[in-house]
Amino acid sequence: MKLLLLAALLGQSANPAIGRMQNRTLAVPDVGTITYGISVPPGVKPGEARPLILALHPGGDRTAFYGSAFARQIVIPALGDLGAIVVAPDCPTRSWSDAPADAGVMALIERVRKEHAIDARRVLVTGFSLGGRGTWSMVSRHPDLFTAAIPMAASVGTEPVDRLATMPTYIIHSRNDEIVPFEPAERNFRQLESLRREVRFEALDGVGHFQMGGYIEALRRAGQWVNERWSR
Repeated sequence: MKLLLLAALLGQSANPAIGRMQNRTLAVPDVGTITYGISVPPGVKPGEARPLILALHPGGDRTAFYGSAFARQIVIPALGDLGAIVVAPDCPTRSWSDAPADAGVMALIERVRKEHAIDARRVLVTGFSLGGRGTWSMVSRHPDLFTAAIPMAASVGTEPVDRLATMPTYIIHSRNDEIVPFEPAERNFRQLESLRREVRFEALDGVGHFQMGGYIEALRRAGQWVNERWSR
């Protein structure tokens, strides 16, 4: 599959008033060093539990802290109103569904939960393209951890449909995606809907696969939808 270019990320406008990414590293046994970005909302009091957002970057020419750029340019502008701690690792392998990548992400989340108070009822995973595929993988493997998911421009790969969307899930996909076909994503949604899962599908028009900025408003709506379910 053609990979997204870093320039497609950095070319989008950011909102400097929302969050500040700090770039860090974490040594994970049998995986290696994970580079990642983390954003903690200003004014968080010690012991105050906040939501956690795991942001999984798309494919591309992965320079260090590629995930941090993705979170800063796409995720935080859309989901900043949730008041969440955002963590955005760099994938240590070719795919988020690889066992070492999964292990690295879980180790990173464990580290974040040791350093910050996280509301276990509000843990969201989201990602675009490669990261959207990773989103499906994460919720399939860790349904007891995540309480919401927002896959964007994503294939579900080989994940069994009955293991998907066991938590509120908002799928975003463009009809004009020239890399990841729209029809399988819509078909997956219909299958999940038939299983009576709490799932929403938003179809975009006129947005190509490399126009991630065109997903920001839909991602914001998805965040509001998720927050409504968290608030029940």
